[in-house]
Amino acid sequence: MKFKLVVFSAILMGVAFSSEAQITKKPNIIVVLADDVGVGDISHFRKLHKGKIVLETPNIDTLASEGMYFTQAHAPAALCATSRYSIMTGNNNYRSPNPWGVWSGYAKSSISKEQLTLGRVMQKANYKTAFFGKWHLGTDFASKSDPNKVFQMTRNKLSLNVDIRKIKDFGPNQNGFDYSVTLPSGIQNEPYSIYENDVWLPLKKNSKIALIDSVYMKSIGTVLDKKVGLGDSNWLPSKIGPILANKAVKYITDNAKKEKPFFMYYCSQAVHTPHMAAAELNGVKIAGTTPSKHIDMIKELDVQIGMMVAALKKQGVYDNTLIIFTSDNGGLHVDGETWNARHEPSDIYRGAKSDPYEGGHRVPFIAVWPNKIKANQVSEIPLLGSDILATIAAAGNYKMANTEALDSYNLLPILQNKEKIHQRNHIMIQGGTGKEVIIIEDGWKLIIQIDKKDKTNAKRTPIALFDLNTNETEDERFNFINHKKYQKKIQKLFKSYNQTRDSKIITGLH
Repeated sequence: MKFKLVVFSAILMGVAFSSEAQITKKPNIIVVLADDVGVGDISHFRKLHKGKIVLETPNIDTLASEGMYFTQAHAPAALCATSRYSIMTGNNNYRSPNPWGVWSGYAKSSISKEQLTLGRVMQKANYKTAFFGKWHLGTDFASKSDPNKVFQMTRNKLSLNVDIRKIKDFGPNQNGFDYSVTLPSGIQNEPYSIYENDVWLPLKKNSKIALIDSVYMKSIGTVLDKKVGLGDSNWLPSKIGPILANKAVKYITDNAKKEKPFFMYYCSQAVHTPHMAAAELNGVKIAGTTPSKHIDMIKELDVQIGMMVAALKKQGVYDNTLIIFTSDNGGLHVDGETWNARHEPSDIYRGAKSDPYEGGHRVPFIAVWPNKIKANQVSEIPLLGSDILATIAAAGNYKMANTEALDSYNLLPILQNKEKIHQRNHIMIQGGTGKEVIIIEDGWKLIIQIDKKDKTNAKRTPIALFDLNTNETEDERFNFINHKKYQKKIQKLFKSYNQTRDSKIITGLH
């Protein structure tokens, strides 16, 4: 009898220990970066201003209700590549060797092999790491004429002397990700192909390397968005989302019960042009089911999120997974059909992608971790996408050095209600192709023009001052840049921006 009691007690202790271990185990972490999604594209955020809802996004809305969402979240830049650099490294764009512009799939990487990245920090935290989707940070391919040399792209010249069958260097696998499914430049630019662990993944068995030009794009029902270039002879943007989503679900399924936790950086192709949504995904019909092709892509993005969440729940790891959802920049300037439907990607905000106004860089931001973050919370604390790196490092219990991720702020104390105010004095954002920069402090926003001809970026001129506390739509009638009353405010913000940038001050708190 005593033996039975001892055995039964041991079983109970084992169950208790197992349950406790499940709770105390490091969380799995998934960061989802949408492409060109504004706050008005997500119905949860659109409802905050009682705007017209053209499309419900139920899966993303559920995430917002199950964790904390932020109403003053900003992309580090109003343009894709520069923003992605900052999110990947935790550094402001001005610290990059290439602080401006959009980089092609063949561009030289702005990230050094010694630099901390999302992947490298999670490897240091003893995580398995994976990357899915749009890279857009520069990639090395071999020259076709000399495989030992890196192909050097010539501006405005057709890129034919490049072997696109394999990523040679500076892709995700060389930047801290153990596994990858990669679009070097998204669905919109060369090379028009997808890669699994650096190796070209043919879309069909009969796929070959072929020239993708305007004639080819017209044949598949779209237009050439960027450059003529090499790619998969069966290139079809509508097939990419399903590949990414299904590969991500498989990765979750294969790794959920492993001893090591996993980190996944999922960079969706949605909702960048060309707007060619999947006909169907996960049993849900998509293409042609909304008022516009643009809105179809938003629906596809929401289905992708739903698939990953369902996989986490099926594997029993959802409660101990930290999910962060955001976008690389503000929403798009809409097409005619989207406009006619009265869908507003920027919600109430002025401007859109590439603009220095709020519509260009204000983005949705949601964090969910059922074991650690209380549900149904909203925060008005300003944050940047660059804060993701310090946050996931803290969640993975990795202590970064002060010389790493210089502009990344750890959001965990805010997410777990241990900190009520933001410790930053201000946030600094980069605009788009117009070469503007922004500083926001206590709701006051100064837009500064960088001289486009000045390669040192030192010639700067304040061009707009808005009080977002009373004028969050940036009504030009209340642009105080020439108002006598606000000249001291302008000079204070301008001095603060210049001092922070020029003295290389560390702004992040790890």
